[in-house]
Amino acid sequence: MAPIKTAIIGVGNCASSLVQGVAYYRDSNSPQGLIHDRIGGYGAGDVEWVLGVDVDQRKVGKDISEAIFAAPNNTAVFMPKVPDTGVKVMMGRVLDGVADHMTGMGEKGFVVADDAQTDKVAMVKALRDSGAEVLLNFLPVGSQDATEFYMECALEAGVAVVNCMPVFIASRPEWEARFREKRIPIVGDDVKAQLGATIVHRVLSSLFGARGVNVERTYQLNTGGNTDFMNMLDRQRLGSKKESKTEAVQAMLAQRLADENIHVGPSDYVPWQKDNKLCFLRMEGQLFGGVPMNLELRLSVEDSPNSAAVVIDAIRCCKLALDRGEGGALIGPSAYFCKHPPEQFNDDTAAQMVEEFIADATDAPSAALAAE
Repeated sequence: MAPIKTAIIGVGNCASSLVQGVAYYRDSNSPQGLIHDRIGGYGAGDVEWVLGVDVDQRKVGKDISEAIFAAPNNTAVFMPKVPDTGVKVMMGRVLDGVADHMTGMGEKGFVVADDAQTDKVAMVKALRDSGAEVLLNFLPVGSQDATEFYMECALEAGVAVVNCMPVFIASRPEWEARFREKRIPIVGDDVKAQLGATIVHRVLSSLFGARGVNVERTYQLNTGGNTDFMNMLDRQRLGSKKESKTEAVQAMLAQRLADENIHVGPSDYVPWQKDNKLCFLRMEGQLFGGVPMNLELRLSVEDSPNSAAVVIDAIRCCKLALDRGEGGALIGPSAYFCKHPPEQFNDDTAAQMVEEFIADATDAPSAALAAE
């Protein structure tokens, strides 16, 4: 298969795990750790990095293979020798892509490059010249203006998008319509991890409902030591993130909870955790006869590889849609891969929709599936 030419906005921890992973699977040719070994004939190693964009001077100007290991990145290194890509990271546009407090955090924060920031004309040209087919948005939480800037560039350049973060694009009708009108695929918004806090919370919520246990209260507290958690110390940047994570759980409950009975979201930044994320989850409910019960769970995962397993599938689904001439939000893949898709489905249904999408099923999902 011809490689999938892919651009990255934000060469942080998530990009590092993904770039390492593509090299890893290209070498090993193993399905271990993948959700799908192949999608439409494309393997996990069939990705070519053609453009990298960042605003940190420790990354700008370096080959992508080198930039992924530059500070403040601190995720696990499982592929220490990534071959040179021949593509140097270019300066992007800051806008609201960097929280003010992040520039004063020393080595752990951002060191914004002094170069003139890239304007829309230059960014669109860079996308076109690179031949990029798919654009990954790995900007920090709260980057509303910056995300919209890059989405405008993607639309003008005709590049498919995987929106990995919680600025709502695929799930906003006015944005989705623009991608659909131009026949440009998009998967979004806000990627679920392979086995992270959100997917575990959703599965448990579905299980409670299936077993007739009424959920009365629940929380999900998360701590981590990467730049994502440092960025979210600015609580003003958290609005869409909390909405995305909370709605992902609410959608799986048999009955929606009042706002005061559900708390889902990042809790604190613990520097020594680095890219390790700890989730503390509690659910309280009533069994037969109104007898109370509760469940508590502690989950520890390396945050960025956990998302890379999902993004590698989303890239390949976008490419498959491009090959077929399809545009707009990919409903099944968005529902399965993202926390805040245009339409929520339970995870079993969404998984089946992805399989049908990959198989290019001509029939729409059954009414029974759609109703779920």
